[in-house]
Amino acid sequence: MAPLDISLKGQTAIITGGSKNLGAETVRELAKFGANLVIHYHSSSEKSNAESLVQEVTKEHGIEAFAIQADLSVEKDAEHLFSETKSKFGGVDIAINNAGKVLKKPIGDISEQEYDQMFDINSKTSFLFLKQAYKYVNEKGRIIFLVTSLLAAYTPFYGLYQGAKAPVEYFVKAASKELHDKQISVNAVAPGPMDTPFLYGQETDESVAFFKTQGLGNRLTKVEDIVPIVRFLATEGTWLTGQTLYASGGFTAH
Repeated sequence: MAPLDISLKGQTAIITGGSKNLGAETVRELAKFGANLVIHYHSSSEKSNAESLVQEVTKEHGIEAFAIQADLSVEKDAEHLFSETKSKFGGVDIAINNAGKVLKKPIGDISEQEYDQMFDINSKTSFLFLKQAYKYVNEKGRIIFLVTSLLAAYTPFYGLYQGAKAPVEYFVKAASKELHDKQISVNAVAPGPMDTPFLYGQETDESVAFFKTQGLGNRLTKVEDIVPIVRFLATEGTWLTGQTLYASGGFTAH
């Protein structure tokens, strides 16, 4: 049961990538506190997961929720996500962007197509999401991005991923100043290597084993480690703004 002194009842949250992994658990967490939810998904293959999650949280917590598909690297899709939310719920109080894609590859082997794709998914989507948040997030709202603790790592093979995620830190800093008068907090959370399918497609057994040695308790970051931090930023943590919070169990420090 949610603590009585923390309530999101009557507030609305957009959660991108909300049909799976960290996004889905964030949906469940905010639903506990009474937020109405907009669950974004990118691929049509995620539609059934998103719709099942809508049914789950509305039934269990008595909130309102709907799922919406959008390609957030396209400005009209990003605007549609926010305008549909406003049409349904009257506004946006919390906007959380989980969009991201990792590539582990030497820079000399990266194609132009891979470069464009990585910046589209990791940087452009964040920019367009933030641009719409400027227009649609209510006064005293919260904007939260998920980035990566690799931003503080000195390492080979992740240069393009780091480079494509790095702009988000500067978007966060600038936006926190520009939205200051509206009392909108803007922050990012940087998890360590997380125990989800997002990690394993790029890694070997040996690299995963190494990542474990760098974390507290010799383990990877879990979704359950990150969800409370996102929830904190969406509730009591609004005095934090312009920050990137490194939540990596000691994998990297910034």
